[in-house]
Amino acid sequence: DRGFGVYVHVPFCSVRCGYCDFNTYTATELGGGASQVNYADTAIKEIALARKVMGEAGLPERTANTVFFGGGTPTMLKAADLARMMGAIKEAWGLAEGAEVTTEANPDSVSPEYLQTLADAGFTRVSFGMQSAVPQVLATLERTHDPRRIPDVVQWARDAGLDVSLDLIYGTPGESMDDWRLSLETAIATGVDHVSAYALVVEPGTKMATQVRRGLLTLPSEDDQAAKYELADELLSAAGFEWYEVSNWAQRVDGDLKACRHNLAYWRGDDWWGVGPGAHSYLGSAPLSVVPADEPSDEHSAGLRWWNVKHPIRYAAMLERGESPAAGRERLTAAEAQLERVMLGVRLAEGLPLSVLSSSARTRVAGHMANGLVEPKAALAGLLKLTRRGRLLADSVVRDLTD
Repeated sequence: DRGFGVYVHVPFCSVRCGYCDFNTYTATELGGGASQVNYADTAIKEIALARKVMGEAGLPERTANTVFFGGGTPTMLKAADLARMMGAIKEAWGLAEGAEVTTEANPDSVSPEYLQTLADAGFTRVSFGMQSAVPQVLATLERTHDPRRIPDVVQWARDAGLDVSLDLIYGTPGESMDDWRLSLETAIATGVDHVSAYALVVEPGTKMATQVRRGLLTLPSEDDQAAKYELADELLSAAGFEWYEVSNWAQRVDGDLKACRHNLAYWRGDDWWGVGPGAHSYLGSAPLSVVPADEPSDEHSAGLRWWNVKHPIRYAAMLERGESPAAGRERLTAAEAQLERVMLGVRLAEGLPLSVLSSSARTRVAGHMANGLVEPKAALAGLLKLTRRGRLLADSVVRDLTD
């Protein structure tokens, strides 16, 4: 009875940003069957393979509740290519009534006509990588778009009938509190119904990590990061946004919270098939609610996770030969599924049932209540919900509650 989603990874970007460690490539790095021109045909081959594999495995018919095109920059492809891939997904699984279909996009990669083509193809939502409203911050991040374009692309998407999200990053080296306030106020002023705000994490091996190591860039302090998160929550809440996950806020429209339902499916432990190089998939064999909290065992295996080969050329070659592009897989035990459920569920505003925790972990919840990290009223009702301060320390709460 769990929801089923489809993720499509599009690995192309016009440039590689210095902070990014995603599985992405510029057009000049690839050729042959992995080129942008041929990519839609390659991905469609995997979609057909996925439908065949699920059918041969004896799994029940599933319609997709959500579809998400991420990357990379999916809108580096022609709108007609994204539409063709959506058509293949509809043919393979069908779409549930009211399904959410999202694509990520850079502000400089779309036009009004492009967005209208997506809407006509069944897309319902677009998530723009705004990151900042301040040119010098964007330059440090090596983002290429003009921040003055943000209101325009939001309006174009609205005119096409699409819901709109803006992604922001805080904690860029050199970003002041006033810079961050301007970015938040600019995003709110566009009238979007969803905002994501992520702390910059500099991953090893990236260009920015090298710049930091050489002293060319200085990372902000943890206190600075915390203050910026608190400012985001304060300004977004005042503008009518509700936080529903630690880094995500949404408006409520006609009683409907405009949360990203695809991401919620990940956090709640639903199933999904990931299409594309490096994409991960998960199909479970039992609802996580039946996993025992105190005595998980291998008898309660929670499902299968697998991942595709990372390089687009190898990915395309394997599908061309009619082979599965999977690189590896693992079957989760009940204990592993329980750990992941706590790690992800704690981050949600809807709360995590205390019954999911082991008996020893439940005894430690009172301490987090006393420290102002967990809402007491919710805990007494059987749910673990983080306070704003608790959201800042979510990782430490999870570590303490997962034994």
